[in-house]
Amino acid sequence: MTRVVAQGTFDLLHPGHVHYLEDAATYGDELHAIVARRSNVTHKPAPILCAEQRRDMVSALAAVDDAHLGDPEDVFVPIRRLDPDVIVLGFDQHHDEGQIADALAERGIDCRVERASGREPRYEDELLSSGDIIDRIVRRRGGCGDA
Repeated sequence: MTRVVAQGTFDLLHPGHVHYLEDAATYGDELHAIVARRSNVTHKPAPILCAEQRRDMVSALAAVDDAHLGDPEDVFVPIRRLDPDVIVLGFDQHHDEGQIADALAERGIDCRVERASGREPRYEDELLSSGDIIDRIVRRRGGCGDA
């Protein structure tokens, strides 16, 4: 059985996330998704939704066999535990495949690293990025601070 891991923030789940996870599932027999903790998201604004809610949403997708929360301190802890054969990075994730492969090798984790395909919008005005969704909400709703 080939175990695959996909990881991400998965904030405001959208069609780009669904495509990524469906594509990742094609690399093996069992797909595990790791949902980043807020403390690990340093390359973009912190997620809007709590980690548990994001995990539950990802877990509800048919392509995902199981969804897990990332470790708050060491992103490789769940990778060691899951012992995947393949890690599939998202099409636009900031990670470098070579650096990830090197970091895995340094830790004695034997798996290959792949990059998922991208997804083009299928509908006029479709958004495939959480940031774009948030930006549109702020533009349309005004960002007046009424919470």
